[in-house]
Amino acid sequence: MNVFRFGIMGAGGIANKFCEAVSLLDNCEVCAISSKSCDRAKNFAAKHGLNKYYGSYIEMLEAEKPDCVYIAVTPNDHYRLTMMCVERGIPVLCEKAMFQNSDEAKKIFETAARNNVFVMEAMWSRFLPAVNKAKTWIDNGEIGVPEISQFSIGFAAPEDKENRYFNPLLGGGAAKDITVYAYEITTYLIDQKIKNMNVSAVWGDSGVDINNHISIEFEYTLADMMASFMTSIDDKMIIYGKHGKIVIPKPHYASECFLYDISGNLKEHFEDKETVNGFTYEISEAMECIKSGKTESSVVPWEVTTACSELFDKIAETKNQ
Repeated sequence: MNVFRFGIMGAGGIANKFCEAVSLLDNCEVCAISSKSCDRAKNFAAKHGLNKYYGSYIEMLEAEKPDCVYIAVTPNDHYRLTMMCVERGIPVLCEKAMFQNSDEAKKIFETAARNNVFVMEAMWSRFLPAVNKAKTWIDNGEIGVPEISQFSIGFAAPEDKENRYFNPLLGGGAAKDITVYAYEITTYLIDQKIKNMNVSAVWGDSGVDINNHISIEFEYTLADMMASFMTSIDDKMIIYGKHGKIVIPKPHYASECFLYDISGNLKEHFEDKETVNGFTYEISEAMECIKSGKTESSVVPWEVTTACSELFDKIAETKNQ
């Protein structure tokens, strides 16, 4: 496998960032783009200098047989397209939130295990240097055992019932768009057994969740997470321990983090000045895992994606309460 070949499903904005990230890495390329719209695929190919484009997902898979497919469509179609790849033995890197519910997760991972195919949710935040610096501080006991964790994320989404934020047919809702970050970053940094979880949500007129609040009782830590589509919240994570605290501004695309002692004095400020496109880390991980014959990543393992899809189940249950 000299040049690793990625195929892309979906020609939206996030696919552009992925294509740009691949161009920054050695020994890999995007071999083709596919979309439900042949014109969109053609325009995307022209923009990024790709030789192959398809107006059919299946046609791309069968013609190109890529080493991995990056799925960049809206969440409502993640399951179908992932299964389309896995059943053909083609590895998958799928955008978050990978699944809408735990039933989808269970079926995909059972099929992937049976077919020995690599599958990973594209939770790029878990790979960012600033997030991993915070994890190192925690693992090294810089603040002691984490006692309290707070995570907030939110913005005023464009109020259009047909867009990807508010349209249930596109897998809309705060949970699958931003709460996924809060949960999967929190569980990455607070690596403890979950003892209890409480979930609440506010539902909008279009039928999607617009505000989420999740409280988790870990083995040693209490974690609080808030997410909103309706208002701008300070994107921030703060982890408090007996000996100090860690602050991560904008944790889902973090470029820096701060370590304070218990008196509030700054001990260390980490700033990531090297990363050009944060997608490069998850892409490198996927390639390395596939080349090594692995079916899942240790950074974003199947159990994490499954647990997050179970959280979506709990949020969905609040709709009629």
